[in-house]
Parts: sequence; C-alpha cells; structure tokens
Amino acid sequence: MGCCNRRCGLLAGAVFGAALAILGGILIPVGDQIIQSTVEKEAVIVPGTTAYENWISSAAFVYRQMWLFDVQNALDVVELGATPIVKERGPYTYKVRYLAKSNITAHNDAVSFLLPNGAIFEPDMSVGSEDDLVTTLNLAVAVSLPCLSVLPPLWSTKSSLFQRRSVREILWGYQDPILKDILGVFYPYNGTFDGYYTVNTGQDDISRVAMIERWQGESKLSFWNDTYCDTLNGTGKAESGLLHSPVGRSVSSTFRETQDLWGIEVYRYVLPPSTFASPSINPDNKCFCTEKLVSRNCSMAGVLDVGPCRGGAPVYISLPHFLHGSDYLRQDVLGLNPSEENHFTYLDIEPITGFTLSFAKRLQVNMMYGPSKVISVLKHVKEYTVFPIVWLNETATLDEATADRIKAELFSRINLLENVQMSLIGIGAATFALCLVSYCCVRC
Repeated sequence: MGCCNRRCGLLAGAVFGAALAILGGILIPVGDQIIQSTVEKEAVIVPGTTAYENWISSAAFVYRQMWLFDVQNALDVVELGATPIVKERGPYTYKVRYLAKSNITAHNDAVSFLLPNGAIFEPDMSVGSEDDLVTTLNLAVAVSLPCLSVLPPLWSTKSSLFQRRSVREILWGYQDPILKDILGVFYPYNGTFDGYYTVNTGQDDISRVAMIERWQGESKLSFWNDTYCDTLNGTGKAESGLLHSPVGRSVSSTFRETQDLWGIEVYRYVLPPSTFASPSINPDNKCFCTEKLVSRNCSMAGVLDVGPCRGGAPVYISLPHFLHGSDYLRQDVLGLNPSEENHFTYLDIEPITGFTLSFAKRLQVNMMYGPSKVISVLKHVKEYTVFPIVWLNETATLDEATADRIKAELFSRINLLENVQMSLIGIGAATFALCLVSYCCVRC
C-alpha cells in the first residue's frame, strides 16, 4: 500500500512539474503581449503618458557644437586665384532645444506644435569666446551672386571676397555695410519658431508615433517641384527629445549596430552614403539637383543645394568636411580632413519603446562663389566653389539618472516577468524529470 501511495505521489509530482513548465511556456507569448500593451500605453503622445511628458520638454538638453573654417590665404585667393586653405576653429558650443514646445493643439490622432528656437553660449564647453575673430567668406558677396542684375551698386565698392568677423557675428548676424541688412549663417534664430509641425500621436497605430504628418499645415513640401522629393516621410522623435532634417528634405537611415547606453541596449542607425550621392549613383536624388552649372551637370556628390528652401540663397548642405563627397570638392578647398568617426550622423533607438535615447546630427553649411566679370574680387576666381563656412555637431544623450529610472520603471518589470517565466519552466521541468525518474525507480 505504501509503495502504491509513493508511486501515485510521484506521478502527481510529475504532472504538477509538467503543468508548471507548460504555464511558464504559456506566459512567454502572454507576457510579451502584456509588455507590448504596457509599452504602447506609455509610448503614445497623449497627456498622462511618459512619452508625452518627455515630448513636451525633454530632460536632456541638446548641445550644438560649431567649428568654423578660418581662411589662411585670403589674399592669394583674391589676387592670384590660389586654392583656398582653411583651418578648423572650434568647438564653440551652444545649448539649444531647451525650451518646451508651445501652441500645442490636439486633433484626432495627431498633435500640432511650435518648436521655439534658442541658443545659449556655453563658454566652459568652448575653445574660446564668441568674440574670437575668424576669416571667412563674405556672406554679402555670396548671397548677391544670384542678384547681380539688380545689385550693380554693390560692386562699385571695395567689398572683399573674404571678411574677418567674430564668431558671434558670423553665426548669429551682423549689420552688413553694403547690403544694409543683417546677415548671419543662422540669422534669425533666437525668438523664432520651427514649425508648425503636426505629428502622429500613435493612438491608432503605435508604429506611426511621432511621424511627421504635416509641416506648416501642408502634407508635402513645395521646394523641389517633384512628388518624391517633396514627400514628408520623416520622424520627429529626435527633435522632440526622445531627427528631423533642417535642410528642407526628408532623409532616411540604415541600421549599423547595437550599442550599450547606461546598461540599455539601443540600435544605432546612420545616414547612408546614398543620402548625398550624385544622381548617377542614386537616381532618387535627381530631383534635388536644381541647377547644372555649380553641380557640374548634376554629377557633384556630397552636397545638397538648399537654395530652393532658403529663398534662393546659394546655400549648400553637406556632411562635415564633405564626408562621402567627391574628391574634387576637397581639391577646391584644402585643409579638409573627413573622419567617419567624428563626422557621421547617428540615431540610437531603444527597440522596445522606439524612443530615441541618443543622437548626433552632424551637418556642414557651405556657400558658393564663382568667377565673375562684374565683381572685381572674383575676376581671378577660376571655378565655382562650394566653400565651407561652419560644421555643427548637434547632440543629446540620455543621462545616467534617467536611464536608471527607465530601467526601474520598464525593464525591471520586463526582467521580473522573464525571470518568472524561466523559473516556472526550470522548476517545472526539474520537478517533472525528478518525479518521473523516481517513479520509474520505485516501479523497478
């Protein structure tokens, strides 16, 4: 009788162990569903969610480092037609994107907002002061080239191809004595707004959270006169603090590798070389080529003419030091040393929530000048030149305290659930095996 009871107990133990293991297995898909539901609940951009609070005003400040290109042989360029030689000066660092979004308006599954622009100089993160002097291209000469027919008085003066001005003036504006107007690479900036943006809240489709639906009230751009190039297909995650492109076009990214950020696994995405490739390499870029002369019949790689979205000014955007650009761009201007490590743009995304936890947006602002029989300072210039003015590294990254909070509030629950799942499967399987072996021994 005792042996029978022992066998029945061992059978019951084996059944119980199998049940525990099955329960642990069932919890895997169920647990994944619970995790997905929790993430979606907190990731949508609606009041009361974690995503909404970070979206309005990110806890991580965005810093913009600037390196200006100081011309070393200005006189030789003007008088002898020599190739310009530049030297990088910087960084000069500013805190930007520190102001909360304003004019927030919710409608259906989207929300519209304005993004205030502001820049505060950070001397402790800079190599010098904003009063440092740099020799750079005369912006008045560059912006006036497309308007020679209406600005002949400009060239009766002793205007120079290059000018020596302070960092503050070059970046944020100065009163030009010739044009009688304020010129600056980023002028106007402080006190202005970027937007209106309209982004998807993710309520109806979490995969579309923070996707840009409209800009300035329009569902497409109007700069390029082409359906493909004018398409809005970007994400507003980086600009909301959790990459929008400042160059008047949408950009794509490709996965490169996984990274560890304060113990959180993130997926790193980068801009592919095809972004600024010539139309002969990437036919999709054909509609971004709006003129034939400077672009050498649209064969020039590495730069994007953004004049159509900058009021016709000869402004060209590139990766810093013409990274992934044509070799002749670096022959037109000497002193450029592109580095993949220092000059590429990336985006670090946490795969479960889809939040951008770190990014570096690295772009270079260039302007164009070329030969002219009308402008005396350009009579020795032989070729149209895309000249580098400044390159910027705009970055933000999750701080350790916020990372710990995310790990405590989200990943600790996920880890706990996974531990319960594995424990149930392990204990159940062990119990089942032990009881089954013991039952067989008793039977023997």
